[in-house]
Amino acid sequence: MKICVVGAGAIGGLLAVRLAQGGHEVSVVVRGANLDAVRRHGMVLRQADGSESRAALRASDNIAELGPQDVVVLAMKAHQLAPVAAQIPALLGPDTIIVTAQNGVPWWYFHKHGGPHEGQRVEAVDPGGVVSTALDVERVIGCIVYPACEMAAPGVVRHIEGNRFSLGELDGQSTPRIQALAEAMRAVGFKTPISADIRSELWVKLWGNLSFNPISALSHATLADICAYAPTRALAADMMREAQRVGEQLGVVFKVSLERRIDGAAAVGQHKTSMLQDLEAGRPMELAALVGSVLEMGRLTDTPTPTIAAVHALAALLAQSVQGQHGSLRIAPADR
Repeated sequence: MKICVVGAGAIGGLLAVRLAQGGHEVSVVVRGANLDAVRRHGMVLRQADGSESRAALRASDNIAELGPQDVVVLAMKAHQLAPVAAQIPALLGPDTIIVTAQNGVPWWYFHKHGGPHEGQRVEAVDPGGVVSTALDVERVIGCIVYPACEMAAPGVVRHIEGNRFSLGELDGQSTPRIQALAEAMRAVGFKTPISADIRSELWVKLWGNLSFNPISALSHATLADICAYAPTRALAADMMREAQRVGEQLGVVFKVSLERRIDGAAAVGQHKTSMLQDLEAGRPMELAALVGSVLEMGRLTDTPTPTIAAVHALAALLAQSVQGQHGSLRIAPADR
């Protein structure tokens, strides 16, 4: 297959290298130092045991020059999609599928939802409707990303743990196109189940992201530390309970208990969340998709979310302060 990964950072880089090694024709859309590095020596994938593999990829920062694809994977952060959404159609042929591999509530959430909010736009992730206007929802396959990765250096992805990418058609059907994509991903070592209820699985992932990510950014703590410290564990649980009530109002079935979800996060260990990594690197944080979207859904369903709102306010002010100074924030050893 001809596959383009738009936003080949940590997760996108993992997908791009593996799929290229499986014989697919893979191109990546990257910028800056990552673009230079991939053009010079390819994309490097570093495993937890220190072993490395490398894939030569066609790399560009110009979406239009890559041409029509069989599969387009949107692997950038959710807030990075709206600015480039109008450029994505240059990658689309008659049967191209679009795989959304972002964390948080996706722009398509209420499309093919079938409930009373069918077609409702989620402003937090689709401001002004720019994404839904540019991208045909009929092309979309949802994807839940489970691996933990980080950029070790420009063009170098460090894979920390996890191999699962769940896929789901928005209406829950098992179609030939999703079966073919799942098989292609399984062939290169990924666990790729096809979900008949992608939204419920999305909420289980979101459950942790909406709580652990902003708490991590505010406290500079890892997942293990947040879960081991009783007050922050309780704070995360309170946020998750509020989110569960929102999700259930939308017909979501939570098949995992709250405590088991927290224990699962703790088991990841001394891992910095993506939001903390962004804060330390001076990049914008994913607050809109991970937290703001849940607040918006709470308002839509008349479900109170006071704890989520309080944590969101603090994290949003932190983001505003750091971005306003064009800075970054990291705890470093004090001079003695």
